[in-house]
Amino acid sequence: MKLFDSELNIMEILWRDGDTPAKRIAEIAKEKVGWSKTTTYTIIKRCLDKGAIERHEPNFVCHALVTREQAQEHETTELINKMYDGAPDRLIASLLGQKRLSKEEINRLKRLIDSLE
Repeated sequence: MKLFDSELNIMEILWRDGDTPAKRIAEIAKEKVGWSKTTTYTIIKRCLDKGAIERHEPNFVCHALVTREQAQEHETTELINKMYDGAPDRLIASLLGQKRLSKEEINRLKRLIDSLE
């Protein structure tokens, strides 16, 4: 499921805070990104229509149906397919070529690679 940046703003609130009334989401979105209540409710509706969240009554409580990990996996797969011809190793090579890694980061990557073998 493709979630756009505006929808991810709503999802971030739910992932961080858990089930949250739409009214509270609107308050947080106003503070965080300056959205009006109407804008926030429009984005919530889009998330509902996509099946990313569901609502419970009373109080229009929103519940995430998509986990952060699922959204990250989708975005990563889309990036790899779009920019790296579906080759994850090319993405990793690009990331590693951009900065010098600390010894701890290198060791973490080695452990990750070892766990995949």
